[in-house]
Amino acid sequence: MTSLMRFKPGATFMKTSGNTILITGGASGIGRALAEAFHALGNEVVIAGRRREALEQTAAANPGMRMALLDIEDAAGIADFARRLGDDFPALNVVIHNAGIMRPESLRDGALATAEATIATNLLGPIRLTAALLPLLETQAHGAIITVSSGLAFLPLTLTPTYCATKAAIHSYTQSLRYQLRDTPLQVLEIVPPYVQTELMGPEQASDPDAMPLREFIAEVMGILTQSPQTDEICVERVKPLRHAEASGGYAAFFRQFNDGRTAAAKARG
Repeated sequence: MTSLMRFKPGATFMKTSGNTILITGGASGIGRALAEAFHALGNEVVIAGRRREALEQTAAANPGMRMALLDIEDAAGIADFARRLGDDFPALNVVIHNAGIMRPESLRDGALATAEATIATNLLGPIRLTAALLPLLETQAHGAIITVSSGLAFLPLTLTPTYCATKAAIHSYTQSLRYQLRDTPLQVLEIVPPYVQTELMGPEQASDPDAMPLREFIAEVMGILTQSPQTDEICVERVKPLRHAEASGGYAAFFRQFNDGRTAAAKARG
């Protein structure tokens, strides 16, 4: 078993149908695929993000799916968004913190714009939105907070240092949140993706043969949610070498091999 297990008296677990689910970054990539998978199972799904056109296209392709504009970097906007969401969707019981950015950085050039935007989006966004939604979520049955970290939280890709650092922080935050909410009905889950065929780092990633096909990733994630609802960390088989890199021994050699290979691949792509 790849995860810590949640054992507490009277524990309830998230159902895969009959929920009202908010998914940030739900208009593309993993977020859209999760939204479509949950929508197909009979959940009311609300996708949120910055790009109205992308949200509208996704909602139009999935009749009945709802959408809401959200700038996850805007602290004041998050509080207002949560209030509106509670008014419009009082049965909201699940949030999936999927919105994220991943950009290469050179740490020697002194530029901080990418680092600051990445921290605001990937780390502060989920923290702020969780705080804003907790009063509503704690009143709901079978509620859940789901974060999306990364295999790179456990073995960083040095080309994207702040992205990896935010995902490591999300993993740590998720563990603390789970423990602090242990006396509530809320389940706290963490999805740990590997390298997946999305456009997170550009169009070429969506067809990269080294990346896991998105459809396969979502199918495995939904299978884990269905078959092992008590699992705290949702780790597909493909991410386990990264997830357990430290514990499996040989971390330093694996770190060098992994990063040398990714650097060479990036240079080959130009």
